[in-house]
This record gives sequence, structure tokens and C-alpha cells, in this order.
Amino acid sequence: MNRNYFFLTVLMLVLAAGTFFLNREPEYEQIKPEKLLYDIIQPTRYVTTDQVARFIIDKDPTLELVDVRSAASYDHFSLNNAINIPFDSLLSPNYQDYFGIPGTKVVFYSNDDILADQAWVITRRMGINETYVMKGGLNCWIETIIQPKEPPEDAPYTAFELYQFRKGAQMYFTGAKVDNSVVKKKKVAVRRKKKQKVAAGGC
Repeated sequence: MNRNYFFLTVLMLVLAAGTFFLNREPEYEQIKPEKLLYDIIQPTRYVTTDQVARFIIDKDPTLELVDVRSAASYDHFSLNNAINIPFDSLLSPNYQDYFGIPGTKVVFYSNDDILADQAWVITRRMGINETYVMKGGLNCWIETIIQPKEPPEDAPYTAFELYQFRKGAQMYFTGAKVDNSVVKKKKVAVRRKKKQKVAAGGC
């Protein structure tokens, strides 16, 4: 099956499920389906793991991280100061006050993009702005922030700058220590040639 058709099928199912739930919550002012479909294809609805790491390190007061996995998964591992709102409880009255706060950006995440994408679609359908998805989820977080890989020697300078940021973020989130051991330079023994005696006599 074509990947695009698969994605659209999943998206339509999510929209249908979201519409079913939203019909039970009439107090939300839903956006038009055309607007929702336009928003879905915009890459700006995603934030990278690097952006999220910077938000957390800078203690950005406008950030609201929402972990939409189960409570058990959240208890096992989660990001700093994240709120756990399991996907199946997203529309519960207990959690409605977390959304639509002026000046706050809500970033959904899960292990990958699937649940977070669905949460984004539902909240956008409800007319809630400033919602985003952490691209790649926690799987990408582990690969980029917790276990960053050094770029190859021929990589551009920006790749090394990003790697340095990720190494710093790795230390921030894991408490890893920097290896301060000094590499000792090998002493090179210099041997001087002995002067050869000039042969007696001459031309």
C-alpha cells in the first residue's frame, strides 16, 4: 500500500474519532475541516528534540510538555516537568484547564509520533492554538539528546556545533561527567647525526 494513502487513512480515522469525542464536548469552538487539513500539512506543527531540550534547559516559562502515553510509561521515564495526560483521557474535564492558556505552547510527545499526532489533531479540531508535536518522540530524544553521535570528519561546521549542544544537553539530562583526562603527548626522541669527519686532503 502506498505510504501516503496509509497516512491519509490513519489521519481520517483519527479525525473521525476526534469528531466523535468532540460531539460530546459542545463547549469547544471547532475549527473548519479545511483549516485543520491545512494545518496538518504544515511542518511548523513539529518541534525538534533539540528545540525541546533548549526550552527545558532555558527553563522557558511558556513551555507545557504533555506526555500522552500511559501512566505506567510516564512513571517509568518522562521528560523534566512534563504533565501526564494519557491519550484516552485527553478530553476528560480533569485536564481541560491545561489547554488554551494564552502565551503557552503545548508540546505533545509519546514514544514516536503516532499518539502525539492524534492528540494534536484533536486539540486543533477543538480550536486550541499553540499546540505542537515533538518530532520523533522519545525514541528520537534518546538518539539525539541522550546518546548523540559524533558527526563524520567531513561534516559541515554546523553539524559539529549541533553535536556540541547535544553533548551539553546529554550532561544536563543524565548528569554525565565530562572526561577531563589530559591526553599525554608522546615525547619524541630526537637523535642528532654525528658529524662525519671530513677526509684529509682536498682537490
